[in-house]
Amino acid sequence: MKHFSILTFAGIVLLAQIAFAQKNNDEKEILSLLNRQTADWNAGKIDAFMEGYWKSDSLSFMGASGVTYGWQNTLNNYKKRYPDLATMGQLKFDIVRMNLLDQNAYYIIGKWALTRPEKGNIGGYFSLVFRKIKGKWLIVSDHTS
Repeated sequence: MKHFSILTFAGIVLLAQIAFAQKNNDEKEILSLLNRQTADWNAGKIDAFMEGYWKSDSLSFMGASGVTYGWQNTLNNYKKRYPDLATMGQLKFDIVRMNLLDQNAYYIIGKWALTRPEKGNIGGYFSLVFRKIKGKWLIVSDHTS
């Protein structure tokens, strides 16, 4: 019985280590995606920036003008609101919190800032819901203010 308890405990510890390692890998993938988005935005590549979003009509983006549904509508709004490099500025994200919701979902809170010498700097906060879809982390809901 004592050996069974030791083996059970060892199994639980091993499973916890595997889960922790997976969580760290998932967080690294999400942070990598956000870093790619930052680089794409700063290079003026809105289409590439949007690759971090779920290409679905169910994507939701909430901003100052209300809720937008759909990947294409979100892309169109970005292009309308940020028509040139001067308006886009240089983006910086600061992650405040990353919460694992389940093995396929994260909730992220952060700050964003656009440095725009010609247009004036702006910034605010965001919350993102990421889902792992077909093995890839994607933003399925974005609330930016």
